[in-house]
Amino acid sequence: MENKLITVTSPLLPNLEEYQTLLKEIWDSKWITNNGSFHKQLEKELAAYLKVPYLSLFTNGTLPLITALQALRITGEVITTPYSFVATTHSLWWNGIKPVFVDIDPATGNIDPDKIETAITPKTTAIMPVHVYGKPCDTQRIQEIVDKYGLKIIYDAAHAFGVEVNGESILKAGDMSTLSFHATKVYNTIEGGALVMHDEQTKKRIDYLKNFGFAGETEVVAPGINSKMDEMRAAYGLLNLKQVDAAIEARHQMAIKYREVLRSIDGITFMDDMPGVKHNYSYFPIFIDAEKYGMTRDELYFKMKEKNVLGRRYFYPLISTFTTYRRLESSQPENLPNAHKMAESVICLPMHHKLTQEHVERILNSIIY
Repeated sequence: MENKLITVTSPLLPNLEEYQTLLKEIWDSKWITNNGSFHKQLEKELAAYLKVPYLSLFTNGTLPLITALQALRITGEVITTPYSFVATTHSLWWNGIKPVFVDIDPATGNIDPDKIETAITPKTTAIMPVHVYGKPCDTQRIQEIVDKYGLKIIYDAAHAFGVEVNGESILKAGDMSTLSFHATKVYNTIEGGALVMHDEQTKKRIDYLKNFGFAGETEVVAPGINSKMDEMRAAYGLLNLKQVDAAIEARHQMAIKYREVLRSIDGITFMDDMPGVKHNYSYFPIFIDAEKYGMTRDELYFKMKEKNVLGRRYFYPLISTFTTYRRLESSQPENLPNAHKMAESVICLPMHHKLTQEHVERILNSIIY
């Protein structure tokens, strides 16, 4: 068996000839950005696919977070999770908002609703949870809390493309949800993202904010920024939307194979599917109990690397340990025991639509032997 490098991710790429055909249309039209025909079509098709009422496209997955905070006029403090990619917390910092970290549920990696209420202060204006690894947060419990205290809620759903609970899109929870279409995601537009909202008026405001605040040729209604998606990436996204279901099913089959073998390995645990949830299998994290497994997480991580199998310690280190945030009171390790334990034990195994049976056997062998 060849020992070629097995990467953690592999981008979903559209058919090159089909893409060239769409590029020819763009070249002929000479309309390459600013709400062109492919941009409009992709917004419409994504909203239908994701079962959401309104969706606005962005040039990456961070700017929707920043813009959502602006659109909802969030200030003061926002309760969030330390167990995420740094963009979640950076979006708060860029808006002059103080992040307040609370611990996570060890079963899901998501923010623990039981910890939220005690972190609320008179300065709290919103909660920003993350659907970690695409696993849905306890949206009902969180909604009850924000309703009780009159707070806003923005879900970072970067991992949750197409995820549904009992047939309803998880993206409909809260005031807004954001998506990332980065190359490493289940669905990608190379770089890109989206903001999901509930009503037409809010979409109109978001569309102003992502285009410098322009509401017409000469009228600027808000201090917006430039975060529009161009026509080339919109066309790419339209083609990828045709094949994303097949890619998700391929990931599902990989998850089944991983679970079949790893379930019997002492010292390794993983997350099973949640009842009533349509998952997208965006990641496959495993968690290492060094005492039972006989090896630390980092020892296994580097052993896999030596065998040309790339895992990813995702999310590690915790956001709360980074220089910008470590001095916050809520960042102290004693406040976040579950998050620290998960961050120090996790490895995300390779998970993408291009994995073969041979790849999976090599990956598993690097863990077992």
